[in-house]
Amino acid sequence: MRKLTQADIKDLREYERERDAFRSEIIAMKKKRRIHVGDIVTIVFENAATMRFQIQEMARVERMLRDEQIAHEIATYNELIPEDGELSGTMFIEIDDPQALRYWLPRLTRIQDYVHIEVGGERVPAQETDEDRLTREEEMTTTVHYLRFAFTEAQRRAFGEGPVAIVVDHPAYQARTELTEDQREEIAGDFAA
Repeated sequence: MRKLTQADIKDLREYERERDAFRSEIIAMKKKRRIHVGDIVTIVFENAATMRFQIQEMARVERMLRDEQIAHEIATYNELIPEDGELSGTMFIEIDDPQALRYWLPRLTRIQDYVHIEVGGERVPAQETDEDRLTREEEMTTTVHYLRFAFTEAQRRAFGEGPVAIVVDHPAYQARTELTEDQREEIAGDFAA
């Protein structure tokens, strides 16, 4: 998949003119890309468009005007855009209650090692992109994980045909969600990008 460059990022005035339409497009896209896996885990599959939106919004909020600032954001967010043959997802442990967080985060250490995609009768395991920041000294996981899934050509074809499921089989948390046809078609487009 193509990475973002400075040319992809609009200056603040130009972005303001397109923001409403672009924001609506990304919200509609993310609805199909946001997969709930059980009650507390969600994975949002990322691509160049979702990352461009993140950068544009960051630049807007922080009033970034210098090329160096934008270049830093591009370098950071390009890491989350999948390579050819991959899918990339941001996994969230979505718990608002502080007491529930204190209960779950120590129990879900190494959760990234228990996430996979089932496709064509095979498992495609998640690979964490930033392993060093995941476990704090208190032995708890973080609420945000950046995952990659590397597919063979046969697995990519099977993904397009379905069925496809996202599975978490951690000892403390098990859940499975089969993608709808709309979700599968939306996400499978990343292989062709």
